[in-house]
Amino acid sequence: MSEIGLRERKKQRMYQVVSDIAIGLFLEKGFDAVSVAEVAAAAEISKPTLFRYFPAKEDLVLHRIADHEGEAARVVAQAAGEPVEALRRHFLEGLERCDPVTGLNDDPRVLAFHRLLYGTPSLVARAHTHQERSEAALAEALGGDLDARLAAGQIMAVRRILAMENWRRIAAGESVADVRADAVAAAERAFGWLKAGLPPGLRGDTQ
Repeated sequence: MSEIGLRERKKQRMYQVVSDIAIGLFLEKGFDAVSVAEVAAAAEISKPTLFRYFPAKEDLVLHRIADHEGEAARVVAQAAGEPVEALRRHFLEGLERCDPVTGLNDDPRVLAFHRLLYGTPSLVARAHTHQERSEAALAEALGGDLDARLAAGQIMAVRRILAMENWRRIAAGESVADVRADAVAAAERAFGWLKAGLPPGLRGDTQ
C-alpha cells in the first residue's frame, strides 16, 4: 500500500470515528446541547484538529450522508443518453435495498438519525446547501444550460419529496413492508411525469 493511500485511509477513518462520536452525543443530549469542545474531548482530539476535518458543527452530522452529494450527477454521467430512466432505476434500486436516503428504512438507528437531522433547523439548512450543490452538479451533467438547470431542479425535488414521504410514514409507525408498494408506485409515477414533461434531449429520446 502506498504512503498516500495509507494516509487517505487514516483520514477517512478519522472522519468516520469523529462523526460517529458526535452523532452519538447529539442523539443522547440534543444537537444544540453539545458543544464542539465536548465532541473534541470525547474524540480525544483538539478543537483546531476537529475543525480541520469539519469546518462547521453541522458537518459532523452531514458527513454520514456526504457520499450521496452529487450522486444523481454520477448516475447521469453513466446513463448512456437516458438520464431520467437511469435515475428512475437508481431510485428503485435504492428502495429495493432500503437505502436510508430513499426514506424507506425502519431501522431504529436510521430513524433516530433522521429525527435528529430533520428536527434541527441548522442541520436542515446545512442539508439544503448539500442539496443545492447536488442540483448544480446534476445540471452540469445534463448539459449546463437553462433547460438542464430547470430539469435538475425538478429531478432533485422529486427525489427529495419521495424520500420525505417514505420517511414521514415510517416515522409515524408504519413498517417498510407497509410502505414499500406505495413507495415503488409513487416513484414510477413521479419519474414517468418527469420523463413526459422534460425536453426530448433530456428525456433521452429523439422525439
